[in-house]
Amino acid sequence: MTEPVSRVLATPAAIELIGALRADNGRILFHQSGGCCDGSSPMCYPESDFLIGDSDVLMGEIGGAPFYMSRAQFDYWKHTQLIIDVVPGRGGMFSLENGRDVRFLTRSRLFSEAEEAALPTL
Repeated sequence: MTEPVSRVLATPAAIELIGALRADNGRILFHQSGGCCDGSSPMCYPESDFLIGDSDVLMGEIGGAPFYMSRAQFDYWKHTQLIIDVVPGRGGMFSLENGRDVRFLTRSRLFSEAEEAALPTL
């Protein structure tokens, strides 16, 4: 049986950091920033500190944390798999990894035609 295609994945380094953030903060979630102050970084928040709205799309889950993106931004990224990684640097101003000298980074790749055909509609 073929493994289902995921819209969002995380590297081992990201999974490790997510585990540490969950241990320190409890339930967390991610929202892919669309720009503005923190560029287009994946932002990590305590689940109770971020209100998900009707215009947000659940892309999947990484490290036990849901990952969302705005519907408008999803329209641009829907042909792309997001790969969340960790790199040295300062995290987003309001993102939970801020102050740890690392930050989450979104890498991406285009889905193949076969992968895209297998994706559920969001």
